[in-house]
Amino acid sequence: MNPILLVAKREFLVKVYTKSFVIVNALLLVVVVAGLIVWAAVRSDDDGAATKIGVTGSATSLSETIVATGRAAGTTIEIVDVAGPDEARAQVENGDLEAAFVGDADVVVEEDLSPELRAVLQSAVQKNALDGALRNNGVDPAELAAQVGDTNLAVTALHPQASDHDQRIALALVGAVLLFIGVANFAPAVGMGVTEEKSSRVVELLLSTIKPLHLLWGKIIGLGAVGLAQVVVIASAGLITAQATGLLEIPTAAAGMLIATLVWFVLGFVFFATLYAAGGSMVSRVEEINSTTLPVMLLLMASAYLGFFGVGSLDSNFYSIISWIPPFSSILMPMQIAAGNASTFEVVGTIALMVAACAASAWVSARIYQRSVLLTGAKVSWAHALGR
Repeated sequence: MNPILLVAKREFLVKVYTKSFVIVNALLLVVVVAGLIVWAAVRSDDDGAATKIGVTGSATSLSETIVATGRAAGTTIEIVDVAGPDEARAQVENGDLEAAFVGDADVVVEEDLSPELRAVLQSAVQKNALDGALRNNGVDPAELAAQVGDTNLAVTALHPQASDHDQRIALALVGAVLLFIGVANFAPAVGMGVTEEKSSRVVELLLSTIKPLHLLWGKIIGLGAVGLAQVVVIASAGLITAQATGLLEIPTAAAGMLIATLVWFVLGFVFFATLYAAGGSMVSRVEEINSTTLPVMLLLMASAYLGFFGVGSLDSNFYSIISWIPPFSSILMPMQIAAGNASTFEVVGTIALMVAACAASAWVSARIYQRSVLLTGAKVSWAHALGR
């Protein structure tokens, strides 16, 4: 068998048969599926539940206005007639009512009103007061409303937002999280494995039978395959559950997002794993690995930071430009694809640049690995590792 595939198979089997790995991934799968089911159930309950508002005394005249105002604002409100102010306060305190009118404009609540409900009740009270003032001045509110209602605001969007925009942004964020978790878990594992083999002198035995680069690429491919399998399983389970529960209504975009995540996972993993392997080969103790891989970790964290905190600004000029730059593109470009902001040219162009960056990192890392992996003792300097 090819020595690279032999090493890759060993790395893959050792990792997937580790008891902790199996347990953690099983729990993660359960959490993802169960979390989506619970979220769908809670959202369904929230969508179908009406907000109960109590009215008593003269405030009963507000009932129709409150319901109509809530409907216009997208809030379903149920009016509950209450015997008196004391009963209204008691039902609010018991949680039976969200709020209750104890006067024409006096409302009691348990703690505070949500901004949406406050706006609805405020509008209803103001409309009721306006109608009263119009009647006192001899104007029929219904007739006036009919005349005013014929005047509508015409809105033309220069850049209309797609109806599935929110779901696409959610997909972009989920994809970024999965990609980051996969790369952050398995790329450092490559460096850690290199250091462990070097510190235990196992690498000397291995290199007596295979070439250094065969060992390096076997380790990268084996652990990368584990990470890719993890992303596929979790993402597929999440997408199937989300679609089955009605949380996801854009299967085509979801499938595209999954493919983009897998492609960019491979590219991002290769870029960071080769650099981690180089850093791991430069030290002889596991405790020292952070001293050589810190720049790589900071670069990975910066990529994740840009993705997580820029999810709402993906169409800005800054993100349009930085999505081209490796290795930031490994997380940002799948998000741009999910959000519908990336053209075919941009996808192909950024992949080409990332492939070039991976080739450069692989060349540098291979040079460092070959020069450093058999040098034990003190930490190898960057100048020596690069052959300067």
